[in-house]
Amino acid sequence: MSLEIGISDDARKTATPAPDGRHRVVQALESLFVTHRRHVKWLQAAMLLVFLIVVALPAVLPEPAPEATAWTDPRLALKYLLWGLWFPLVFLTVIVVGRLWCGVFCPMGAASEFANRFGLQRSIPAWIRWEGTPAISFIVTTLLGQTLGVRDHPEAAAGLFGLTMLLAILTGLVYGRGKRVWCRHLCPIGRVLGLYSRLGSVQFAPRRRLPGNREYTERGVCPTMIDTARKTESRHCIACFRCVNPAAAGGVKLELHHPGKEVERIRDHHANKAETWFLFLDTGVALGGFLWLVLPIYQDLRQALGEWAIDHGWDWLTRIGPSWLMVVHPERGETFLWLDFVAIIGFMLGCMLVLTTILGAITALTAKLARQAGAEGSFSQCFTELGYQYSPVALMSLFIGLGAELLTPLRYGPFGDFGVHAIRGGLFAAGIVWSVLLGWRILERQGVPAAKRSLPLLPGLVGSVLVGIGWWPAIFGL
Repeated sequence: MSLEIGISDDARKTATPAPDGRHRVVQALESLFVTHRRHVKWLQAAMLLVFLIVVALPAVLPEPAPEATAWTDPRLALKYLLWGLWFPLVFLTVIVVGRLWCGVFCPMGAASEFANRFGLQRSIPAWIRWEGTPAISFIVTTLLGQTLGVRDHPEAAAGLFGLTMLLAILTGLVYGRGKRVWCRHLCPIGRVLGLYSRLGSVQFAPRRRLPGNREYTERGVCPTMIDTARKTESRHCIACFRCVNPAAAGGVKLELHHPGKEVERIRDHHANKAETWFLFLDTGVALGGFLWLVLPIYQDLRQALGEWAIDHGWDWLTRIGPSWLMVVHPERGETFLWLDFVAIIGFMLGCMLVLTTILGAITALTAKLARQAGAEGSFSQCFTELGYQYSPVALMSLFIGLGAELLTPLRYGPFGDFGVHAIRGGLFAAGIVWSVLLGWRILERQGVPAAKRSLPLLPGLVGSVLVGIGWWPAIFGL
């Protein structure tokens, strides 16, 4: 006798299956954050204190002895905490928790939102809402970080981070009404974290998604102005849990999935052309920030520029620049001339333009081959979607580059230099393989048959390998 006797068809359709392990984890996380949502402000206050200690305190501590290490000197310990742990791990953790750092821990975003309560609350101008604004913010901050020497000089780090905090607060005081205008439009690393959060395992999705593509609104509970009822992408979501209410039939729910799923299905998650180009640009400018330190060609170009300036009477290039714009620390034996400033900026921008041109050309070839193989959609649409395949290798490159000091302690253990290089090489290889797999999945979603994907996939493989080769001398040496 069937066990379903007495159960109507409607009852079968509405019966709720027993929650699996993933569902129980989601329920636990939602309950944790929703229950303690009012306590997040205290966590943010604590993070502000940590921020002040890590960024400002080293500037007033005495110079470390030549033989000092991060284990024996507080100034070097704080430097390792900032550049060896905090900065690279913030980027890597987006794969697991999305932009949780932005919504729960970041003191700048919290300070900007707090200031907004007492501010002018003016409407957000078009130049701030422009898609290119966060890209410019990231590029300018990256360039200044290099000319000021923020990794080597704590005064420079304190100045740059302090200026960023001040701008975040001023933005909150002037623009928006109960929103994080800074986090959505102006934060130097917000756009980068948003881009790589598409690779994450966390997604906040509407329980009942409304039709339409209007995903930006200054109304509603979302501090980064997402129209949560029409939400399809994670890049602007700062995982603050304010839109999550497990007891409500509608609203937003937390979802967990395998890393990279959103990029695999980028056609369904509002692929953005500006974001694709920003991926190329930020990878190039970040690469240039490391290559000028190690490539002999930079010194050759600097020497040639200096000789040309002298021959043409441009004596100002041989003068020492202002300390608020470049390194001026004669007590440490390092002082930049205007020549150094111009050479570093020019070299980094040159690397950015070269890599962007190469990746753009390769992606255009990939899109052309994909359409010839049966990809659905316009060339522009295919180009934008296929550009996202470089996200993993770009993220790994940025993580290894920024986190060069992260693995330093392993050098003094059984790993040694060979072990550290092997770990970095393994991360690079994983990034390249992941990028190729994403390219395969994107082509699948575009409708390219499996038998025809190899040819359009090949340029993407070449592009991923070229990114790795570009970072090789900066990370592993020449």
